[in-house]
Amino acid sequence: MIPIARPMIGPEELEAVERVLRSGMLAHGPEVEEFEREFAEYIGVDYAVAVSSGTAALDLLLKAYRIGPGDEVITTPFSFIATANAVLYQGARPVFADIDPETYNLDPDSVVELITPRTRAIIAVHLYGHPADMKPLREIAEDHGLVLIEDAAQAHGAEYMGRRVGSLGDAAAFSFYPTKNMTTGEGGMVTTNDREVAERIRLLRNHGQAEKYLHTELGYNLRMTSIAAAIGRAQLRKLDWMNRRRRENAETMTRILRSVDGIAPPAEKPWARHVYHQYVVRVTEAFPLTRDQLAEKLRQHGIATAVHYPRAIPDQPLYKRLGIDCPRGCPEARKAARQVLSLPVHPAVTVEQARAIAETIKRIAEEQSQEG
Repeated sequence: MIPIARPMIGPEELEAVERVLRSGMLAHGPEVEEFEREFAEYIGVDYAVAVSSGTAALDLLLKAYRIGPGDEVITTPFSFIATANAVLYQGARPVFADIDPETYNLDPDSVVELITPRTRAIIAVHLYGHPADMKPLREIAEDHGLVLIEDAAQAHGAEYMGRRVGSLGDAAAFSFYPTKNMTTGEGGMVTTNDREVAERIRLLRNHGQAEKYLHTELGYNLRMTSIAAAIGRAQLRKLDWMNRRRRENAETMTRILRSVDGIAPPAEKPWARHVYHQYVVRVTEAFPLTRDQLAEKLRQHGIATAVHYPRAIPDQPLYKRLGIDCPRGCPEARKAARQVLSLPVHPAVTVEQARAIAETIKRIAEEQSQEG
């Protein structure tokens, strides 16, 4: 079975972990500080602050901007639920704009029409590794005095107009979960050029402790461990190579799949460098099988798939219970949830396997058309 995801862990990561274990400094220490410095340099920002998860990064970012009860944050209805949940953690309300049907990211025109006097921020997700269209979102944020936050959990190394994501908004949140383009096991990072935001997040992640046993804020234990940071430093050094492998696999599949009726391969805008955290196709009505039927056929051929994501966030039971829906219905997000299918694209997939995955879909389409 070709798995849908597999972290690329090698001798570099093992040596890094051993180095930390031998040092005896297992919690937050110099290893974390070096990872922060290296990651900030890679992204192209002044500050990077390591935390325990991508969710923690989003949560602390909103706290750093003092978003709270009565505030509204415009974001996408089509993402992992953590994006919107981070708004709920503040007692604020997520307001769902619709998505661009090609990139699956926030549609700037949909954002504009939802701004009210209560709007404080926009969270743009770089979904699947394709950057959101940040220039119009930045203009909207500046025109209305809003904070612009990037959720870059799926887009390590992706570029927008030649700049790496994580350097395009006021601040950004990254995740290092095992399925991401690079991993620390669990972990997250905030990137920003705002010194005050960085310092506040450093305070909040460590019990609000300004110095040892001097607590000036209600803080949390959301630190990254030195073991996680050591893995992250090793992963960062090979991130560009891993992203190139993803892009090679994606290009191989797209060349074949663009000729299959009913299958829409992922788009890459001229201003974007996609890093294919997921290779996501649309299975449209023109395909002879439903999305789920195709997934089952591929499983029978030894190819794992996944659906990211099978329902829009406002269609989750939690959000239905809270009565939080899309003000304009979010038809594109809901359509995407019915059609998207993720195929294996990670660096452990060989180009030959990528070609075989696409050829299998093409063959399934031909066989089903003949039977029909």
